[in-house]
Amino acid sequence: MTLRVKFLLFVVIIHGVLIVLAAQLVRTNTVLFLVTEALLVVSIILTTQLYRGFVRPFQLIAAGTAAIRAKDFSLKFVPVGQREMDQLIDVYNHMIDELRRERVAQHEKSLLLERLIQASPAGILILDFDGKTEATNPAAERFLGLTSQHLIGQPPAALPGDWGAFLSQLKPNEPQIVQLSGMQTYRASRGHFLDRGFTRYFILLEELTEALIRQEKQAYEKLIRMMSHEINNSIGAINSILQSFHHYAPQLTSPDQSDFREALDVSIARNTHLANFIAGFANLVRLPAPTRRSCDVHALLRATHRLMQVPSERRQVAWHWDLAPEPLRADLDAQQLEQVLINITKNALESIGDNGKIIIRTRLHPPLLQVEDDGPGIAPEAQRRLFTPFFSTKRDGQGIGLTLIRDILLQHGLRFSLETVEGRRTVFSVWLGE
Repeated sequence: MTLRVKFLLFVVIIHGVLIVLAAQLVRTNTVLFLVTEALLVVSIILTTQLYRGFVRPFQLIAAGTAAIRAKDFSLKFVPVGQREMDQLIDVYNHMIDELRRERVAQHEKSLLLERLIQASPAGILILDFDGKTEATNPAAERFLGLTSQHLIGQPPAALPGDWGAFLSQLKPNEPQIVQLSGMQTYRASRGHFLDRGFTRYFILLEELTEALIRQEKQAYEKLIRMMSHEINNSIGAINSILQSFHHYAPQLTSPDQSDFREALDVSIARNTHLANFIAGFANLVRLPAPTRRSCDVHALLRATHRLMQVPSERRQVAWHWDLAPEPLRADLDAQQLEQVLINITKNALESIGDNGKIIIRTRLHPPLLQVEDDGPGIAPEAQRRLFTPFFSTKRDGQGIGLTLIRDILLQHGLRFSLETVEGRRTVFSVWLGE
């Protein structure tokens, strides 16, 4: 039974008793009857006013409670002229104003946090209570190479490639470094936050590739410049002296002249080879900024094929073409990109051996260039070190070819990868746009 019903029942009983008493006095005491009737009228009037005074606060309280339950913080009440009720209305209105301000502030903070997450250069994976990905941002999708549709609902351990194995071993508050394909380097950390009183986790991915490459180049640039300067100066002077020694050959006996000239030529050739060897490293650190112009990628590929045609025929390597039906154009430094293509195809030829094939593939959406060979593939232990300066899988390799490719493509802001897929197919992919 509600308080309202109890009050009405009490009023009915009291006034019923008064009416019965008044009926008893109507014949015995007329004056007292009139007084009783007057009191009854006054009681009814006061009861009506009192009822209104009680019921209206209950109605306001019910309306306010319903508004709070519906999270509607715009409903406010005006004073009704009753001191107690006006105090209650003032407290309610103040509370509603505070709730509204806090709700707006929380919404703005939540919106700001969401936009920061979306714009963050760091990849963020927010996990649900079951440890599955609930939300992600564009940076994480770019790092992982997957769209949000493929990430959401999956545990990090289920991610393909090295990512799944790496993230499955990630412990809270213990950042780890992972290097992929010898090129991309990331720092991953696992943190937590409270959601409705329960702990939830998130994974933060930070790309360190550019910072590490910048530090790496600063470390070897100065050394290479100094070595190049000193060695070239010495070689130039030594070769000049050796050339002048040819004038003394006629002073020797005839049997000794040929040996003398041969020794000089061998020394000059070795010095020249050393100068060219150092020049290769010097060119690596003197790489100029790209001069971008719209260029035809298909034309550059055909020009590269012409340059590599003779060594390809010597090794009996066949070139297969799978080009996009329309011209593929991009804003690039044509000379630098041609150098990239020469180095890529040269590496492919050297890895294939004889009687192999090279497949040149391009796509328009997204703009993609791929060079594929059917060589023996890349050993897993070498995969992570491919683009490390001065690392080479060849016995006489200098380890600057892939480094030069890396630096040129990074200066162009292009994404690329080199990996062996399906056992023996090695593919170098360059994304020329998004």
